[in-house]
Amino acid sequence: MNRLTTEASLSEVHQSVDTTNLSKPKWRRILSYFGPAYLVSVGYMDPGNWATDLQGGSQFGYKLIWVLLMSNLMALLLQMLSARLGIVRGRDLAQANRETYPKSINFVLYLLAEVAIAATDLAEVLGMAIGIQLLTGMPLLWAVLITVFDTFLLLLLQRLGMRKMEAFIICLIAIIGISFLVEIILAKPNLSEVVTGFVPSIPNTQALFIATGIIGATIMPHNLYLHSALVQTRKISRSKSGIKRALKLNFIDSVVALNAAFFVNAAILILAAAVFFKAGRSDVAEIKEAHKLLNFFLGTHIAPILFAVALIAAGQSSTITGTLAGQIVMEGYLRIRINPWVRRLLTRVIAIIPAVLVIVVNGEENIDDLLVLSQVVLSLQLGFAIVPLIHFVSDKKTMGEFTIGPFVQVLSWCVTAVLVYLNLRMLYEKGGEYFAASDNVFWKLIILVSALLFVGLLAVTVFYPLWRRRPSGLSARVHKEQPSSLGATALPHYRKVAAALDFSERDENILAHAVAQAGEGATVILIHIVESVSAQMLEENSDDFETQKDKEKLEAYAEEIRKQNLNAETVLGFRYRTKEIARLVNESGADLLIIGAHGHRGVKDWLYGQTIDAVRHKLKIPVLIV
Repeated sequence: MNRLTTEASLSEVHQSVDTTNLSKPKWRRILSYFGPAYLVSVGYMDPGNWATDLQGGSQFGYKLIWVLLMSNLMALLLQMLSARLGIVRGRDLAQANRETYPKSINFVLYLLAEVAIAATDLAEVLGMAIGIQLLTGMPLLWAVLITVFDTFLLLLLQRLGMRKMEAFIICLIAIIGISFLVEIILAKPNLSEVVTGFVPSIPNTQALFIATGIIGATIMPHNLYLHSALVQTRKISRSKSGIKRALKLNFIDSVVALNAAFFVNAAILILAAAVFFKAGRSDVAEIKEAHKLLNFFLGTHIAPILFAVALIAAGQSSTITGTLAGQIVMEGYLRIRINPWVRRLLTRVIAIIPAVLVIVVNGEENIDDLLVLSQVVLSLQLGFAIVPLIHFVSDKKTMGEFTIGPFVQVLSWCVTAVLVYLNLRMLYEKGGEYFAASDNVFWKLIILVSALLFVGLLAVTVFYPLWRRRPSGLSARVHKEQPSSLGATALPHYRKVAAALDFSERDENILAHAVAQAGEGATVILIHIVESVSAQMLEENSDDFETQKDKEKLEAYAEEIRKQNLNAETVLGFRYRTKEIARLVNESGADLLIIGAHGHRGVKDWLYGQTIDAVRHKLKIPVLIV
């Protein structure tokens, strides 16, 4: 875990895609802007959407298509605001929140964002697991546990670079789109009836619950954090024309990507309405049941296979972007970075626990209810992401001439009002049903307190930026700016320089740096760790061939050092590389350690160990890595 010292969002890929290179053809420079919205769009077609769309279509036919269209238009507006924040201010939503709200409020917003990401990942876990089960027939519990291993796929994609990751996601989107295009062709829905679904209506409380789930599944809080960071992977001209160009092309990118997501969601709902609702099967509320019945109603084995393949593709693509959002949220709010694989594994384990508990306790029957619940939880988080976002892009002090206009501001607040109203109405009606049916005073009190805290926090996020704005130039830096005073600082003079050697081609470079850093009369301490089988067992009592040769090699290096009019000492360590290097350096009294980078990464770090990080955490002296 490291405390961040950079303000760059997703710093490892920040401005990694250059859109300003004039040596490239114009069409390639234009295409280099496209990609972030596709990573965002996969969140709009994840397995959580499938559950809400299937329930909406099978229970109410085409009547809730208008909810999908409204959600998509709302999403387009909000994602453009998110992209604008990232492009103009160079801040993601979490960083902007940290600069604006007090620490206590930011911590609560951080926790809510993490809850939203966990709910998102829960949907991905269940969706992928169900898809795997449908294709292979294995028990759902085993399929859920298998989803842990997609951690390694994300790590591989991050190593390949941003454009490769985007290309992979686009391929998965294409698989989903083609699969449902074939499904729709096979289902042959009545288009005149489909059109009637665009007339707004909410038949009953259950429809409101599903509609809220559809909105939560479509407009996802983590996507607002994600988009504001992903647009910063593009290196753009910071001139007025350069920013305008970036905003325009990102708008096109978002329109294309989110319309693709709308097609997928509409296809799922229309498929459920045309196949199940029309056949009187309004009880089809589960993904597995829908998969089983597709073969019966459509009369082909292709339909259920395509359904399962698309489900796995949707889960895999969404889980990648969910992890990126988790990294953005943690770094933006807490200024803390942990290893990507740890962050990924942590997110996945948190998501797996409720899934495993539900399967173990209640079996596989209630999985789809858990999916819908996860989307409702997402919907409840929306206000806490949208309200600050609108404040930020409406602030002339920070956005300048790129502040959104009055019409867009009014439209954005109207969208927010609709979303908050639907959430409050759902809470009121569901809470009212529970209060009427239950005599449990404890849970009634919990629900009442939670509702009051929900409304109170929402009010704070709305009104705090209006009456107390921080200075426009405030930065998210961890440390205060200090004037440079190098002349007043004593320059270091190293009397003992330790050099950790591994007898590879890097040794020559390490020794050269040791000689360069050692002052007149200084001592260079040469360290090597013997890792033979004998050394592992006998440690300092080891006297095998490898130990003898290592002593000779180390002494030969020492003679070369002495020729430079420096003192040289040799020390052998045994068995544990990182512990021994740190121990020997501390015991020698060295005031500088020079160590060579091994040059491997990724999976090899797990196989061979990460020596440098482990050693430097055990020392209180400077470490020079060469």
